[in-house]
Amino acid sequence: MEDSRPIRDIASLFVGRRQEMAVLEAALNDAMSGRGRLVMLAGEPGIGKTRTARELASYAENLGAQVFWGRCYEDEGTPPYWPWVQAIRSYVQLTDAEQLASAMGSGAADIAEVVPDIRSKLTDLTSVSNSEPETARFRLLDSITGFLKTAAQRQALMLVLDDLHWADRSSLLLLEHLVREIGESQLLLVGCYRDTDISRQHTLSDTLAQVSREPVFRRQSLRGLEQEDLGRFVESASGVALSQELIETIYAHTEGNPFFMTEVVRLLSKTGGLTAENVGTPEGLRIPEGVREVIGQRLNRLSEPCNEVLTTASIIGREFDFRLLNLLSGEMSEDQLLRVIDEVVSFHLIEEVPSQMDRYQFTHALVQQTLAEEVTTSRRVRLHARIAEGLEEIYGDGVESHPAELAHHFSEAQTLTEPSKLVRYSLLAGERSLAAYAHEDALGYFETGLAARDIAMSGTEVATDEEAAALLFGLARAQSATIERHQVGEVVASLRRAFEYFAQAGDASQAVVVAEYPVFAGTDMRELLERALTMVAPDSHEEGRLLSRHGGCLGRLEGGYDDAQEAFSRALTIARREGDQALETRALTDAGGLAYLHLHHKESLQMVLSAIELARRVDDPRAEVTARFYAVGAYYIQGELEEAGRHATEALPAAEKLRDRIWLSGALWRNDIVAHLAGDWRRAREFNDRGLAISGQPTVFLCTRALLEYETGELEHAEAYLERLMTVIGPVSPASGDYAFHCLVPALADRITGGSKWSDVVVQAAERVVAASPPPIYIVSAKAALGLVAALRADADSAAEQYGYLKQYKGIVVPGILRSVDRILGILSQTMGNSDQVAVHFEDAMTFWRQAGFRPELAWSCCDYADALQERGDQGDNAKAASLSDEALAIATELGMRPLMERVAERLEWIPAQPDVSGLSRR
Repeated sequence: MEDSRPIRDIASLFVGRRQEMAVLEAALNDAMSGRGRLVMLAGEPGIGKTRTARELASYAENLGAQVFWGRCYEDEGTPPYWPWVQAIRSYVQLTDAEQLASAMGSGAADIAEVVPDIRSKLTDLTSVSNSEPETARFRLLDSITGFLKTAAQRQALMLVLDDLHWADRSSLLLLEHLVREIGESQLLLVGCYRDTDISRQHTLSDTLAQVSREPVFRRQSLRGLEQEDLGRFVESASGVALSQELIETIYAHTEGNPFFMTEVVRLLSKTGGLTAENVGTPEGLRIPEGVREVIGQRLNRLSEPCNEVLTTASIIGREFDFRLLNLLSGEMSEDQLLRVIDEVVSFHLIEEVPSQMDRYQFTHALVQQTLAEEVTTSRRVRLHARIAEGLEEIYGDGVESHPAELAHHFSEAQTLTEPSKLVRYSLLAGERSLAAYAHEDALGYFETGLAARDIAMSGTEVATDEEAAALLFGLARAQSATIERHQVGEVVASLRRAFEYFAQAGDASQAVVVAEYPVFAGTDMRELLERALTMVAPDSHEEGRLLSRHGGCLGRLEGGYDDAQEAFSRALTIARREGDQALETRALTDAGGLAYLHLHHKESLQMVLSAIELARRVDDPRAEVTARFYAVGAYYIQGELEEAGRHATEALPAAEKLRDRIWLSGALWRNDIVAHLAGDWRRAREFNDRGLAISGQPTVFLCTRALLEYETGELEHAEAYLERLMTVIGPVSPASGDYAFHCLVPALADRITGGSKWSDVVVQAAERVVAASPPPIYIVSAKAALGLVAALRADADSAAEQYGYLKQYKGIVVPGILRSVDRILGILSQTMGNSDQVAVHFEDAMTFWRQAGFRPELAWSCCDYADALQERGDQGDNAKAASLSDEALAIATELGMRPLMERVAERLEWIPAQPDVSGLSRR
C-alpha cells in the first residue's frame, strides 16, 4: 500500500559533515581574503561530493562570491575544456561587454577559440595566429588563468569542477596551470572526483600528483555519514522518527552513503515502509542490497513510456535536449512527452539544467549509468544512429560547431551508418581539438577518422585524396605533442604521407605548411624541406620560415655546419626585412643551438642570449626555454657555473608554464647538472627525482643519477639505475644526445669502482655513436668513453686515437656527463706513456675546475694527477702527489664521496712520507 505521507525535497536536505564543512569554509574564507585555494572533494559514487559542494556554494554566495559550475561527462563527445567552457560561458552570460573585455584583456581572442560565446559580446576580436603547439597551448592556459584572476579581483569567484574523474586531459592541464597562479587571488577552485575510479594509470592521477605539491592545495575525503545523521535525515525528510533498531538496519545496508540513503528513503516511503506501524521494527521490511538495485526498483515504479524516454535519454548523455528527445520519441506527441518529463522530474530522477531552456540532466550519474547498462548492444547502436541523425536535423547548417558530439554518436553507430559522416565529423573534431590545444583528444579523433577510411596509422602509403591528407597531417600534429622524442619518426612518416599528396596535387601552399611544421626530427625532415623550398619564391617570407627549419637539419649532417649557418643568415635577413620578430627568434634560437652542438659555445651564447630577449617580447616561452637550455650548456662548458645556474633557475618556471613534460624535464635536467657540478647532491637528487617522475624516457636523468650514486658510494642503487638505463636506451637513436651521453656513464662507473664490468658495452655503444656521424658534442662523449676504456685496458694505440680527436676540445667540459676534456687527455697521455703531456693536461684541468668551482671533478683530477706523478717518480713527484691527495681527500670528505675517499686513503699508504721543515714526517 502506498504511503500518503508527503516527502520533502530530499535533495535540499543536508545533515552531518560538520568537520568537513569547517575545512571547506576555512578554504573559502582564505580565498576571499586573497589567498586562493584548490580543494579536492574525493569519495565513492553517491557519497555526497556534489551536495557538499552545493552547500559550500550557498555559503559562498551568502558571503558575496560568484559561483560557477562545470561538469565532466563520460564518453559523450564533449569538446575539450568542457567543464571550464561551461563555467566561463555562465560568466559571459551574466556580464556586459565592457566588464567582459576588461576581465579578459588581451587574452579574449585566445579564450574565444574554446568559448565562442565570447564573440557575441566582443565582436571585434581577431583570429589567433598559428604557432607551435606548446606555445599556443600555453598562451590559452595563461589567458584563461589571467582572466579568472582578474575577474576575481572585482568579486570573489568559486568554481566547482564536478566529476573530474571523467575530465579530458586538456581540462586537467588547465587545472594544473591555474593552481600554480592562484596563490594571491580571490579564487576558490573545488574539484569533485570518485577516488574509487582512480588508478595509477588514470589521467587524473598525474594531475593530483602535480597539484598536491602546491601550497594552495587541500584534499577533503568524504566518507559515509554517521549513523545518528540517518535518523535526523529521515525525520527531516518524512516527519517520521525511526526506532534505533530500524536506523541500524537501514544504516547497515547503506553504510552512510547519502545517495543510497536518499534512494532507500524515497523507495520505502513510496512502498509504505515508513508508516507508523513499521517505524518501530525492521521485520518484514526489505531493503535493497545495492545502489543500482534501489534505482532499478524506483524505475520500475515509473510508467512504461517514462522508462522508454529515460532509456533513450541515458544514451544521449548526462544532459539532453528536449527537442532531440522529441525527435526520437516516435509516435509520442510533444504534449505526451512533456507529461512524461514532468512525471520523471517529480520522481527526482532528472532535473532542469539551470538557465538553459528545454535542457535536462540526470540528477545523478548513477541513474544514467544504471539505465544505460540495461540497454542491449543492438538497441544501443540503433539509438546512437538515431541520435546522430536527430542532432544533424536540429543543428542544420551549424553541425560544424558540434563535431565532437556527432563524431561520438556516429562512432558508436558505425556498424549501421556510412563511414563518410564519421570521417567528416572526426576530422572536424580533431581540428577543433588542435585549435583548442587539446592534443590528446585530437589524436583520438584523427585515429578514428583514419580507421573509418581503412587507412593505416603507420607506414609509407601516400594519401589518396585531400581528406586523407588532412587526416594524416592532423595525426602528425597530434602525435608531435603527445609521443616521446625517440618516436619522432612516426610523426615524420605521417607528415611525409600528407606532403606527397599535396605536392603531387600541385597544392604548394599546403605542402609548405606541412613541411615547415615544427617537429624535433633531426635530419629526417630535410628532404621535405628541400622540396618545399623549390615551391616558394626566393627571398619570400615563406622561404624564410622554411630556411630556419632547413638550417636545423643541415647542421646535423656531417660537414653541413657552414651551409646551415648560411640558411639561418638568410632566414634572419628575411625576418628583419619583414619585421617578423617571431621568425627572428626562431632562427636565432635554432642557429645558437646548432652552434652549441658543434661546440662553438661563444657564438652560441651570443645568439641565444639575443633570442631570450626577443622571446620575451613576442611571448614565446618555448623559444625562451630552448634558448636558456643552450645558454646553460654553453656557460658550463666553458666553466661559468654561476651564469649556468642562473639560466637553469630561470628556465624552470618558464618550462613549468608550458606544461609539456619534454620541456619541463629538460629544465629539471639542467638544474640537476648544475647542482651535480657543484657537488650539491641533495639538490641534484631533488631535481633528478622530479625528472624521473615526469619523464617518459628518462635516459638523461638515469645517466646523472647513476653517476651521483657512484660518486657517493651508494653502489647498489647506482647499479640499479645503470641497469635501468641499459634497458630503456634500446630504441634511442645513436645520433642523439641521450644515446651519446649514456656511453660515458658505465665507463666512469668502472673507473670509480676500479672494475671492468662495462667496458665491452661502452665500446659497442660508443662506436655506434661515432658511426652515426652526429654533431661534435655527441662524438666528444663517445670518444671520452672510448678513451677511459683504453686507459683501463692499457691500450696505447686506442688511447692515441682518442687523444688525437679530443685534443682540439681541450679547455671545456664534456657536455652532459660533466667531465673535463683536459682530465681525460691527462689520463690518455699517461696510458700512451707521454709523461711530459700528463702534467700539462692535469694542471690545465685543475686550473679550470678551481676557477669554475666544480669541486667533485677537481677532487678526481687531483687524485688522477697524484697517481700519474707517483707512477712517473721524478724528483719532487711524491711530495706533490701527497699534496694533491690531501686536497682530493679534503674535498671528497666534505662532499661525502666515499669511493674517492677510500681510493685516496689507499694511495696515501703507498706514498713515502715526506719530512717537513720541523723534521716531523708529513703524517
